Amino acid sequence: MSDGRATIIDVARQAGVSKSTVSLVLGGSSLVADSTRERVTEAMSDLGYIYHRGAATLRGAKSGVLGMVINDLSNPFYVELAIGIEQACQGGAFIPFLANSAEDPIRQQEVIRSMREHGAAGLVLAPAIGTSLKDVKPLVAGLPVVQVMRRLPGLKASLVAPENREGARKATAYLLDHAHRRIAFIGGTSSLSVREERLAGYRLALEEAGIPPDGSLVIETMTNYLGGAGAAARLSNLPEHATAALCFNDVVAIGLIRALSQRGVVIGRDFAVIGFDDIEEAKHTLPALTTVAVNPRSLGSRAAHLLMRQIASGNFEPEAVLCPTSLTIRSSCGTANAIEEERQ
Repeated sequence: MSDGRATIIDVARQAGVSKSTVSLVLGGSSLVADSTRERVTEAMSDLGYIYHRGAATLRGAKSGVLGMVINDLSNPFYVELAIGIEQACQGGAFIPFLANSAEDPIRQQEVIRSMREHGAAGLVLAPAIGTSLKDVKPLVAGLPVVQVMRRLPGLKASLVAPENREGARKATAYLLDHAHRRIAFIGGTSSLSVREERLAGYRLALEEAGIPPDGSLVIETMTNYLGGAGAAARLSNLPEHATAALCFNDVVAIGLIRALSQRGVVIGRDFAVIGFDDIEEAKHTLPALTTVAVNPRSLGSRAAHLLMRQIASGNFEPEAVLCPTSLTIRSSCGTANAIEEERQ
């Protein structure tokens, strides 16, 4: 070891096995006995051996890197989703590499290209707003991809997402059942497939209740706190006021609640608000936020497991996994004496 670094030969000698056995352990092979794997792992730890996966990829080995390209890590929902992906990889053959595109399609292209150059075996992708199929498609050619939350139309890739339409329908129906007739839908832009799915559920509930849709009640905004805050003024300027709102996500709902409260509106009494996602912050807002629970950690875990299964099998045929939602009732919609409950 002229440069002081341990080699695969050093590890084999320390563990009392052959060089090929060490290679099998590094590759995650199931042909190695657990006791032998433990000896090799212990020897690597004792010697400080580092496996250079980039070099292994150049030799034709299968990479143990999973790429995670997340659209907005300033949103706590996507932080929880990334944690779910990371947890699914713990103790396995894959290491997740995380990148935040910050809703920037150009940045997204750069990080996907970089992950491929470093030998990523697969990709979990939450597409940025404005993502172009023609820009992404050649970058992921031949690579197993699992989209999470958002769907990029035309991309041959699997999808893991909540039942957006049904979740929004249940939330809107709940408000209708509690005498609200002027219900706004706030947040997101028409380019987002998730927003269109949730908007469809909102409209379906109105249709089932015999209430004609009112385009002035559908307000497009950014999908963050500022988007929700900005919607407060637009609500106040409606010729006929709304009494409730279903928001695209929780951060939009929280931004809306803060802005309306500053205007003297008492949330839960004067105006009802329901979010979508059930991030950790939802239960700590004042008042606590009623929301459609999605379980982002579970979504992330499912996406990672689906991707790892496709990599292992070599079968990259697209699959769609839609996860059920539930409505968690808290104080922001002013019902049930503010006692938290969950409705499937």
